[in-house]
Amino acid sequence: MKIRKIIILLLILAVVGAFIGYKMYNKPHVNVASESADITITANKILANFSSDETTANTKYLDKIVQVKGVVAKVEKENGKGIVTLETNDDFGSVICHLTPEQSTNLTIKEGQELTLKGICTGFLMDVILVKSVIVN
Repeated sequence: MKIRKIIILLLILAVVGAFIGYKMYNKPHVNVASESADITITANKILANFSSDETTANTKYLDKIVQVKGVVAKVEKENGKGIVTLETNDDFGSVICHLTPEQSTNLTIKEGQELTLKGICTGFLMDVILVKSVIVN
């Protein structure tokens, strides 16, 4: 009798887990270009926020659409994907923006140019990382 209850409980948990996994896997992707930014900030300020208190910055910026303004330090293409690095006052950190495939096709960005980009913040690893980024101006 006890074993039957345990098996039923495990089956219910498996079905609920499968349902949650299915919903998460099929979650719609965010179109950053058409969405408005949750936060607008400069490259210097967002890096300073992460450097001073990463936990607080994670709760504020993580998985949010962030619009960042800064000066382009480097533009590169890796595997057909454009990557724009915005310089900051910190010698060891910057803001790295991974562009969408549509934005990567005709990169006319120059180093030293002031630029505003919008992307989803995925965290901080010496640099602040934005993915699915689009050029605002």
